[in-house]
Amino acid sequence: MPDVSPATPMPLKGIRVVEFSHMVMGPTCGMVLGDLGADVIKVEPVGGDPTRCLLGTGAGFFRAFNRNKRSLAVDVTRPEGRELILRLVSTADVLTENFKPGRMRQFGLDYATLSRLNPALVYVSLKGFLPGPYAARTALDEVVQMMAGLAYMTGPPGQPLRAGASVNDIMGGVFGALAALAALYERKSTGRGQEVQGALFENCVLLAAQHMQQFAVTGVAPDPMPARLSAWGIYDVFTARDGVQIFLAVVSDTQWRIFCDVFGRQDLADDARLATNNDRVLARDWLLPLLREMMQGFDASYLAAAFERHGLPFAPIVTPQALFDDPHLRASGGLGDLVTEQGEHTQVPLLPIAMSGQRLPARRPLPAAGEHTYEILRDLGYLDGQIARLLTDAVVAGPLGNGSAGETPRRGDATGPVLREDGTDRG
Repeated sequence: MPDVSPATPMPLKGIRVVEFSHMVMGPTCGMVLGDLGADVIKVEPVGGDPTRCLLGTGAGFFRAFNRNKRSLAVDVTRPEGRELILRLVSTADVLTENFKPGRMRQFGLDYATLSRLNPALVYVSLKGFLPGPYAARTALDEVVQMMAGLAYMTGPPGQPLRAGASVNDIMGGVFGALAALAALYERKSTGRGQEVQGALFENCVLLAAQHMQQFAVTGVAPDPMPARLSAWGIYDVFTARDGVQIFLAVVSDTQWRIFCDVFGRQDLADDARLATNNDRVLARDWLLPLLREMMQGFDASYLAAAFERHGLPFAPIVTPQALFDDPHLRASGGLGDLVTEQGEHTQVPLLPIAMSGQRLPARRPLPAAGEHTYEILRDLGYLDGQIARLLTDAVVAGPLGNGSAGETPRRGDATGPVLREDGTDRG
């Protein structure tokens, strides 16, 4: 995989980001900045980021959110490791971290300390909560979904249910990157950096804003989504004759007339009880059973073709693994090739933006733990003998703890020293 091609958009080329993070929120922030062209250096403990080894729903975290980064493995609890990081930060434009409150201060790597070393530094701190009464609480994505009303709105009545993805972690990372870009822009006029903060709970409150305002407008508490009074007459999943499910939305009066034409139901189009969207909302109790029976007379492929031909909003019910073969993603370049730390190839969703018609690719292979330790130390002015001593003393590590100052790191080397850095992710 080439590091960069002439056509690759690189708006943040020349910006160096030092990333202290694990799990999802912090890595997402670094990934966004890296995809935009920044040189992102992921600082890992000498045993590697534990996110690399998660099972179950966490098995895809590292691959999904750590592309376009270099890996530096260092024990920041050791004086020599901290000195190394201070050297690195003095060359940085941005530092990101998502460890629990007070952890970076324990290492002497908090904003107050580092801003004296590098006044131009933009310091992105991603937590569970912004400053306030909850600030010291331990938070995870699911915790704040329960706290901010999202789980209540997602599940059926009495059964709060988290969303099926790390929505707040990912959203938090994106907002962290947005804040970093705003601070970098302001630095152009002030010459100084600043600390910017983002948090899971406040992310989730924003996601609940529409439901808060629904109550403010109507004075009626919103029902969970499975029991809600829909804003649209037809906004539902239907089962076709072949047992396949399909979602259909009919959200305007024009779409309603088109829908009736598709099925040859002029009687429904002429029914005064169904004349407007609000009429159809109030008629859902008797209208939906009728439509369900009607659509069960056709196979899903026929319905999909008819809906697409007539411009009606519809969707098949797709599993995540089916997206690898989605024709739109494959044809439009929405999936990029990523070489993993084991040298395997996989497809990953790219950022959902295009710049001058170009998608932002995975320019680098996924880094092995400590893969770039040697080149980063040499860039900071360390001599081979100094690097060798740091390796021998387990202050730094090459790929998973192995290698020497004079050799090229190899992917897939054996595991190395025990993890020394203890940080709790906020995501």
